[in-house]
Amino acid sequence: MMEMTNESSPHEFVLLGFSAQPSLEPVLFGLVSCFYTVAILGNGTIILVSWKDVRLHTPMYFFLANLSFLDISFTTSIVPQLLVNLWGPQKTISYGGCVVQFYVSHWLGATECVLLAVMSYDRYAAICRPLHYTVIMHPQLCIGLALASWLGGLTTSMVGSTLTMLLPLCGNNRIDHFFCEMPLIMQLACVDTSLNEVEMYVASFIFVVLPLGLILVSYGRIAQAVLKIKSREGRRKAFNTCSSHVAVVSLFYGSIIFMYLQPAKSNSHEQGKFIALFYTVVTPMLNPLIYTLRNKDVKNALWHIVSENCCGLEKKQEQI
Repeated sequence: MMEMTNESSPHEFVLLGFSAQPSLEPVLFGLVSCFYTVAILGNGTIILVSWKDVRLHTPMYFFLANLSFLDISFTTSIVPQLLVNLWGPQKTISYGGCVVQFYVSHWLGATECVLLAVMSYDRYAAICRPLHYTVIMHPQLCIGLALASWLGGLTTSMVGSTLTMLLPLCGNNRIDHFFCEMPLIMQLACVDTSLNEVEMYVASFIFVVLPLGLILVSYGRIAQAVLKIKSREGRRKAFNTCSSHVAVVSLFYGSIIFMYLQPAKSNSHEQGKFIALFYTVVTPMLNPLIYTLRNKDVKNALWHIVSENCCGLEKKQEQI
């Protein structure tokens, strides 16, 4: 048996991941590497164009840049360790590494739920209150909402993660997942986890169900406003304004609800792993593609930056 730091906490955890299907690991390594690279480049591009192009200095792109930074951080907190475990025979993560991954991924996951609700409110204000939009979504409010999202996620992570990591594990260190996650850590505990499960369900309601409810209310009001628009062109523009955000919300919540609203001692581990892989790697990759491909402002800003850089390079070459 592995040497223990004390009788409840091991030096390291074994992340079983996809080791039950070893032939699948090389394929997953290649796919995850590609998706991760695209996610970093795509979200980095969104941040760059939102910062560089003055025309994108609006509340919508301020929140979008926050979402992109969050996606980069979230996927980076998990994917590098996943790639190491997929590549080699070692399937371990240090105790400290597991704690950091646990706190950070929990923090960023909760933050994204709130941030998506904030973005839906921004779209509601833009479509339902267009004449008052700049007054409603003033810079101080935007910064305040963004900070509330980040700090709210951090608060629930500090509470839930700390309660979970305080559980005695009695030497149990095999996690049937590819990253350190609350329900799976709770399964290792050798004491009653009822209090932790109550806290998890309360946090899930506050940070998953309530934001989703706010999103649905916002888009219910938006749908009513769009139906009152008489011109087809006006309805099309209103739809295009919201379609990217609706797609991102559907991808994120469709997978996250299954993961965090199921019982902590569920046996559906294998199915849960692939769903977790989807929102950990695929969703952060798709978000910038959805916003870029369906958004003329972002495409124009990107083209403008590329053109400026090309012209600048040509001038330098002429001077030489």
